[in-house]
Amino acid sequence: MTNIKTIVAVSKSIEPSKASKEIKEQLNHPDIDFVLFYCSTVYQLDELATAMTQSFKGVEVVGCTTAGEFTREGCERQSIIAIGFSSKYFSISAKPVESMDNFDIVDAQNTMNELIEQCRSRELAPIQGNSFLLTLLDGLSTKEEQFLQTLNSATYGIPHFGGSAGDDVNLANTHVFYQNKFHQQAAIVILINTQCAFEVFNCNHIKCPIEKLVVTAADVENRTVYELNAMPAAIEYAQLLNIDINDLSPEIFSLHPLAVKVGGQYYIRSIQKVNMDDLSLTFYCAVDVGIVLTAVEMDDIFNSLNNKLEDITERYGQSNLVLGCCCFLRRIEIEQKNLGEQAKALYQKYNMAGFNSYGEHINGINLNQTFAGVFIADNEVDADE
Repeated sequence: MTNIKTIVAVSKSIEPSKASKEIKEQLNHPDIDFVLFYCSTVYQLDELATAMTQSFKGVEVVGCTTAGEFTREGCERQSIIAIGFSSKYFSISAKPVESMDNFDIVDAQNTMNELIEQCRSRELAPIQGNSFLLTLLDGLSTKEEQFLQTLNSATYGIPHFGGSAGDDVNLANTHVFYQNKFHQQAAIVILINTQCAFEVFNCNHIKCPIEKLVVTAADVENRTVYELNAMPAAIEYAQLLNIDINDLSPEIFSLHPLAVKVGGQYYIRSIQKVNMDDLSLTFYCAVDVGIVLTAVEMDDIFNSLNNKLEDITERYGQSNLVLGCCCFLRRIEIEQKNLGEQAKALYQKYNMAGFNSYGEHINGINLNQTFAGVFIADNEVDADE
């Protein structure tokens, strides 16, 4: 059979057994020993777990639910996509964290040590300089910041990206998959050691700040802002946009986000929903009393991503795969503006695959309305460098 590094598979069959068989057929290569999959919550998850386990006996399989999927063929919905990794080029270890709430620094150190030891035992490439981390988290746990900060304290400087699981924007139940089952309030930490050149990156498409709003009352634990500028949060936000409060929706949130400024850079704090009973706003990322949320104007959604990938391509050559976690609000913007064909062209250009997430992770930080990913080059690196 041909020599491969990664294979991307997709099934649009809704019946779990048929979908898993289609994925298995597309990933049917003797070198594939690790499979990462992303799936819509339209599937009966218990049935899908059983079907995937039966289809991939002897192969380690991890994944999560999504708010949309994408491959080089464009944006998908109600589908399952999977990426198979060749054991000739990748040594991959994965460890579940059953309770994000109880994850502490000792757990983080033990997790990283176990992952490193498992990868190192394969003797594929030195860990430092040849490895990156991928995290998949329950996207409705509200524990992402705490978990990522704790994990980041023990990563030994290994670059890290990831995404929070979605549920087709139902905001009800998000899951990660490991050890043959779907789990909630849980996480998966994956260490990928490789002979391929790679670069972990992230980008958003913020153009410029417009107006500042101060959080004057909030429930920090539940990420809910009650007041902006001492006014009911939803009313102040609607007035800023000059629209009726009843017209606030994910479509509006995607086009008119709020951001915080950290270290001279703006990072989006996406609104999850309006709570009409008290006119508060619930967010996907951490908020606190006293922080300044800045309304920002957005640029072309593809410019920054294409520029980033062009720059990496100049340094490393053609991509074998760009594995990404793209905020579902970016997807909503693409759909609202009928940019599906432009998205497909970009995904094909760089052979991109991934899922639409409820939060994006980069080196211990939880972000929104961002694309976080890893560029895996076709070129290999000298493992002795």
